[in-house]
Amino acid sequence: MKFPLVRELANEGFPVALTCGVLGFARQSYYEWLADPISQRDWDDVHLANELFELHRDDPPFGYRFLCDELKERGHEVGEIRVHRICREHQIWSTTTKKGKKVAGKTPGPAVSDDLVQRDFSAPAPDRLWLTDFT
Repeated sequence: MKFPLVRELANEGFPVALTCGVLGFARQSYYEWLADPISQRDWDDVHLANELFELHRDDPPFGYRFLCDELKERGHEVGEIRVHRICREHQIWSTTTKKGKKVAGKTPGPAVSDDLVQRDFSAPAPDRLWLTDFT
């Protein structure tokens, strides 16, 4: 967010109008932020994110739709889009994927082979230990 930068520059003596003009936004939005730096929506989103972390820790295989239903059962008035946005911003993902769908980081990698060098990569002398990569 650029508003704290404007506040710091204003404290150093730079005009707010000039700083806002250079950064490309109106002075009015800066002064609105200055009056209320944390909006009610941001405050509510942080509290929802905390509850989503707790719910996800209890049931990691379930995605944002299930988490949205759980929040509604707890008395929150939230929609799936908002819960999806919060989950995406805080990287709260389901531990399962749909069949046939390739998702980064959720498909199993290659089989792990035995560690023949016992993860000790220091050699007692030159040409005693060789490492290579077969990828």
